[in-house]
Amino acid sequence: MKKIFSVFFSFMTIFVASYADEVQFRYNGGRNYSLVERTDLRRYENNRYTGLLNREVRSFISNDGELYEGSFYVSQDTVRASAIVGDMIHDSIPSRFRISSEGILTMIEDHGYPSFRSFPAFTANKIRLGDSWQAQAVRAVDPLNKGIVTKIPMYVQYTYTGDETVRGEEVYVVSARWATRYGANLYMDFGGDRDLKQAMGKHEATMYISKVTGNAIVVRDSVDETFVYIDGRNISFRGTISLFTEYPPAVDRSRIIRALQRVAAISDEEAELLTKKVTPEPLPLAGKSVVAEVRRPGNNENEARHSGSFEKSGYNGKRRDSAEIASGLNRGVSAVDGRNAGTVGKGQKTAERPIKVENTPAGIRLTVQNLQFKPDSAELLPGEKSRLDQIASVLRETPQSQFLVEGHTAATGNERGEMTLSAQRAHSIAKELAARGIPSEKFICKGSGSHKPIADNSTQEGKAANRRVEITILE
Repeated sequence: MKKIFSVFFSFMTIFVASYADEVQFRYNGGRNYSLVERTDLRRYENNRYTGLLNREVRSFISNDGELYEGSFYVSQDTVRASAIVGDMIHDSIPSRFRISSEGILTMIEDHGYPSFRSFPAFTANKIRLGDSWQAQAVRAVDPLNKGIVTKIPMYVQYTYTGDETVRGEEVYVVSARWATRYGANLYMDFGGDRDLKQAMGKHEATMYISKVTGNAIVVRDSVDETFVYIDGRNISFRGTISLFTEYPPAVDRSRIIRALQRVAAISDEEAELLTKKVTPEPLPLAGKSVVAEVRRPGNNENEARHSGSFEKSGYNGKRRDSAEIASGLNRGVSAVDGRNAGTVGKGQKTAERPIKVENTPAGIRLTVQNLQFKPDSAELLPGEKSRLDQIASVLRETPQSQFLVEGHTAATGNERGEMTLSAQRAHSIAKELAARGIPSEKFICKGSGSHKPIADNSTQEGKAANRRVEITILE
């Protein structure tokens, strides 16, 4: 009887231990992060070595609770080019996507990045050490740098191989293997490079996945693949692609807020709204955002209403800013220009040349409205010197941060021209701020044209409000 009980107890111990070792891989998102893709590949053309391909792509990715919005930029190539032109300001390649709890990535706005999509992807089942699962992913490639991105499916086999600590964070260690198979009656991306006839090869990767967020903290991919073009060229790559998830440095908001109080005269109550970072949360199905208004000495009721959000007067733009919706009461403040040391001059309206301050999931955002440029030009008029001096004094309070500078235009019916002009104006503002002592490599510039209106483009007042540049202190 004792022997039977002993065997039963041993069996139960093994069963409980096995059950306790089961884990559930989940993607939980979490705070904003940077994704870095570093390429170190030897390049061959028709089996002849042609040199090394070394490139680094960086991004800043923010999460508003529903969508991830990324600003990607080619860091290493930009640095090389800047040695000639002396301009290290980065051009943003925008990206918007969703990620499910299983890690499945769905692109909303796609310009080629991120290169790896739905990678890693997780099984819905609980697993134990040594277990494997399969999942489909996608890789976006442009082997000849033609500016034409081709999407290649990846059928990946994952194996849970261990647990470690990386950069102080507990991680799952997972191996991943897949073959490159494209063309030859297998799969063709008809929106990709029509000259790419076939691709084949293999990948073996080791990844370290955060137990908290499900982010791949580090991925090291060993690559050996060949791309065949219709003109007979075979382009091969051998080496490694490394992916890193990095988190932005902590921002001392108290210093930023004190600087904002000096130049934008925000109240103590409004400063309190800015002390805490916006936590991503699910977007409400209905309801409008409310923008707090600055009440400064000398403002009357009409002036205060005039400086508030255009949504309060009934305007419903084509695409409302999801960060403003997610923040409930917008968790931000509108502030007028502080050129008069915290007071409004006689006869000066609060809507004149405003600087709006908002709390967003990506960080504190300064919106500079009604910027004075030469018509249809990115050249600033001399009268903007004071406002740029003030903004630079705020940005200098956070020397470790990066800054997203996003230009916007009113709608004129020329969408391509609007996108170009808005990007040029974002660059112009970044250059002006760099000239005031902010390192130029800290800026990421993005043009959004008229795609994100905050006011009604059918009125001159609305068009003036839509002509703006937003500067976000990324965190």
